[in-house]
Amino acid sequence: MAIGAAHLVGLSESEGASRELTAIGRASQWLNSPRLAPEALSGKVVLVQFCTYTCINWLRTLPYVRAWEQRYRQQLVVIGVHTPEFAFEHNVDNVRRALQQMKVTYPVVMDNDYAIWRAFNNNSWPALYFVDARGRVRQHHFGEGEYEQSEKAIQRLLAEAGGAGVRDGGVKVEAAGLEAQADWTNLRSPENYVGYQRTEGFASPGGIERDRRRAYAAPSRLALNQWALAGDWTMGPQATVLNSPTGRIACRFHARDLHLVMGPSRREHPVRFRVSIDGQSPGPAHGGDVDAGGSGTAVEQRLYQLLRQSRPIGDRQFEIEFLDTGVETFAFTFG
Repeated sequence: MAIGAAHLVGLSESEGASRELTAIGRASQWLNSPRLAPEALSGKVVLVQFCTYTCINWLRTLPYVRAWEQRYRQQLVVIGVHTPEFAFEHNVDNVRRALQQMKVTYPVVMDNDYAIWRAFNNNSWPALYFVDARGRVRQHHFGEGEYEQSEKAIQRLLAEAGGAGVRDGGVKVEAAGLEAQADWTNLRSPENYVGYQRTEGFASPGGIERDRRRAYAAPSRLALNQWALAGDWTMGPQATVLNSPTGRIACRFHARDLHLVMGPSRREHPVRFRVSIDGQSPGPAHGGDVDAGGSGTAVEQRLYQLLRQSRPIGDRQFEIEFLDTGVETFAFTFG
């Protein structure tokens, strides 16, 4: 489950965390670093963050985690635990490429079998765990927000560990693009999946045909947070795949930003697309992966920012038309 704003929770100092660091140390695949065994972390304050690279909630926390790693790197070890949500996120080459694009240089461990996730009893992306110099999880935070409190928790653990010169005050972050904070006051559309396993609000006449090729049609108007398909699609449990060109997806939403997790089924076959809002080209409301005329190309499986509007924000109808076959679509997210 990906979640937005949440709360920092303190844990008892008596709760041991050796099993958590042991689980991290047992992981066989590390990016940006050789394997960090538990003994290598002995006496270090460790910040562990669970992530999956298409999660918009994680992306919006990333500027802060990068800034903390840079500010406290002499005393703090930051470890990302990449626990995939979608099948393509198990691919280490996809993850490595995403980390490079996002300028993530701290160690990241692949957790494809969810072993570390289970060791921490974790249940969401993003999640932060604050581990003291004796290897104990002292606090955790689920979701976005409360960055000042999280940094104070880091400073407190560093001071306990005898860290010299731990500075008061917080980092200064100026986030842009996908990493910009959500417009929470205007966000009335929740994340929605495009595969049948977890989708809601599907409005094409005749409903869902599971795991079978079918010609879908979209109604002329959708209610808020409904979505529909038009064209020749196959809806699977995680992804809905276009079987022939000029398929469309429509949804009605209320948010500043609209993103879609998608990509070509084969990376060597990019998929061209065109987006519209209320039947018109997006113009200045286009997202970072689309031009003002609404055109873009899906070249890899990741999260694409398709719209970023200015205020006022209202209920709007979005459509994306794919000009080539073979696109896999996974989830809408908003900001």
